[in-house]
Amino acid sequence: MKTVLAFDFGASSGRAIKAVYDGNQISYKEIHRFENIPLTTDGHICHNTDMILEEVKKAIDKAERIDALAFDTWGVDYGLLDSDGKLIHTPFHYRDTRTSGIPEKAYDKMPASTLYSETGNQIMNINTLFQLLIDENTKKADKLLFMPDLFCYMLTGNMACEKSIASTSQMLSPKTQSWSNAVLEAFGIDRNIFPPLCESGSVNGTYKDIKVITVAGHDTQCAVAAMPCTKDNTAFLSCGTWSLIGCELDAPVVTDESNTLALSNELGANGKINYLKNISGLWLIQETKRDFAKSGKSYSYNELEQLAKASEPFKCFIDPDDSLLSAHGNLPDKIKEYCKVTNQQIPETVGEIVRCIYESLALKYRYALKQISKCTGRKFEVLHLLGGGTKDGFLCQLTADSIDMPVVAGPVEATALGNIILQLIALGEIENIDEGRQLISKTHKLNHFNPSHTDEWDSAYDRFVSIIENKN
Repeated sequence: MKTVLAFDFGASSGRAIKAVYDGNQISYKEIHRFENIPLTTDGHICHNTDMILEEVKKAIDKAERIDALAFDTWGVDYGLLDSDGKLIHTPFHYRDTRTSGIPEKAYDKMPASTLYSETGNQIMNINTLFQLLIDENTKKADKLLFMPDLFCYMLTGNMACEKSIASTSQMLSPKTQSWSNAVLEAFGIDRNIFPPLCESGSVNGTYKDIKVITVAGHDTQCAVAAMPCTKDNTAFLSCGTWSLIGCELDAPVVTDESNTLALSNELGANGKINYLKNISGLWLIQETKRDFAKSGKSYSYNELEQLAKASEPFKCFIDPDDSLLSAHGNLPDKIKEYCKVTNQQIPETVGEIVRCIYESLALKYRYALKQISKCTGRKFEVLHLLGGGTKDGFLCQLTADSIDMPVVAGPVEATALGNIILQLIALGEIENIDEGRQLISKTHKLNHFNPSHTDEWDSAYDRFVSIIENKN
């Protein structure tokens, strides 16, 4: 019997899941949760790593006896350390706006097509490379640690760079699964700033006699590791703050068309390529809820869902990834503004605003799946929806209706379970990810949503595509 602690940190909250594996099944429960509120430092949004570390230690104390622990987090962000191993600056938050317009300036040193061919990453201004290019501490840093590796280091004093989190950086080659010399040389990034690359499921060190495991540091890859299916006709949607929709491949796709469609190749915990599209996710609902609360209108998520259900369908749409909607604050007003500039009906009620978000997400998933099918030649027949979004039955059903295929929702705790499975592999309790997936499929409830597709969805999709493509 082994007991492990999985730390799953999102950009807005963090929690610790304690799990026990008895050789037949995994039982687990959340033992600690905290709100991850960013700091504002020198006018920039940053991560409060000192606070997070305090919460980590609280959770370890609550857990009492455990054999191992591990971290998974959001992608792209990092901490820079000096030669004494101290943080030079509080790590920047990817939602800080300092990198706006930086990719376009970077093309003078390496064209976008070459950069994509080298790294396979969807080119987004939040990617680590672009953050480093304007970080005044880059040149004086001794080492860079991505966020999950930084927390491991804070406990063990050992530095490593796990591959799945590194693959979000716009600097790692998905072909060689090592750093791209061409990218590093073009942008003057010192290769020595990175600790040695390591595989998912490696022992990093110990903290108070507890093994600290380097799992798939990127939360998306942990979630996909827990997907209870491996068939080629299956697509996945890891749905939380972000939505990441895609499929597993044996080799990356780095064609010009893939670049134009902004599709990304990231390394999975099992060595496969997770070929996917990054789409804004439930952050839109979360941020809307916060903005309503600030104006004195407090709603539960269930109340927002019921108001959305009662509202007129297909009234208006947004592109969930439009830059207008990406920053914190006043999201309902920004949605109204988006609808105004795209000559649509303007949502007035709370329910109309929330329904606009739900339907737009479901339609964007359809849009992305069509692109992925086009670039891979695969015909998908089922979508596995993983993570927190599985609790939102309305979104699950809208997604099935939109894409016109069954949606299998679950497990809810996919990210934590992937983290747990990888720890058990490192401890020698489970042989590999396939065995872990079989274990999950046998012991966890999955909810099935069958499509109720109508011509209205096709008309809505055509309108949606016209709106987002003409605005862009």
